[in-house]
Amino acid sequence: MAAAFEGRVALVTGGSRGIGRATALRLASEGADVAISYVSRTEDAQQVVSEITALGQRAVCQVCDVANPEQVQQLVDQVREELGGIELMVHSGAISSIYDHSELSYDRWYEMINVNLTGTYNIVFAVKDEMIKAGFGRIVTISSIAALRARQTQIHYSASKAGVIALTRCCAEAFAEHNVRINCVAPGLTETDMAHGLSEETIENLVQQTPMKRIGQPEELASTIRFLLSEESSFMTGQTLVASGGRVLLP
Repeated sequence: MAAAFEGRVALVTGGSRGIGRATALRLASEGADVAISYVSRTEDAQQVVSEITALGQRAVCQVCDVANPEQVQQLVDQVREELGGIELMVHSGAISSIYDHSELSYDRWYEMINVNLTGTYNIVFAVKDEMIKAGFGRIVTISSIAALRARQTQIHYSASKAGVIALTRCCAEAFAEHNVRINCVAPGLTETDMAHGLSEETIENLVQQTPMKRIGQPEELASTIRFLLSEESSFMTGQTLVASGGRVLLP
């Protein structure tokens, strides 16, 4: 049986660590050539590239601030030149912070929206025309359960991630007739550097609020993303799948 992504070219932003890294390796293990972007962790990104090539697939990495449209275009151009047309795209790059409303300045608000929401727009719109022209494309965006419940110390983060869900839903309807599917994943607490920006007490409290009583693993999120990219989800577009150990339930 052929691998699910044999002959496909994938781009994973934020691919040097966490969910992005796990996803890049999962796609490569199932036959995809994979490009990853990162912001500052060059050694980690190069290690992911080495692991992908060890799986027998082609791989490249490039620095990219997704909030910068020029850098996004440079990233996409490089992937096309070195690997070919982008058919699968996972946008995992994001930032997070915690501030009381009294500390939430305009600059902090703007940075969060610019990276998490405008960055999602930048990368989706950089790849969608090529996918539409080819008549094939699979995109997964990453939101958060913070978009689905009140977070009084994450007003800016929650708003940015709620915007990702809305952007995904609207793009799905716009792209569907061209065989371009776009879906979203909303993770709960996951074993990543972002999670460990929280105190150990906070992490333990969140685990206790989770019916499954544990933290999620990047590889588990990668499996959910892999499903949405594959033809196993061929009649799904515009959806947001929650993977939170039961802490947030929809509808």
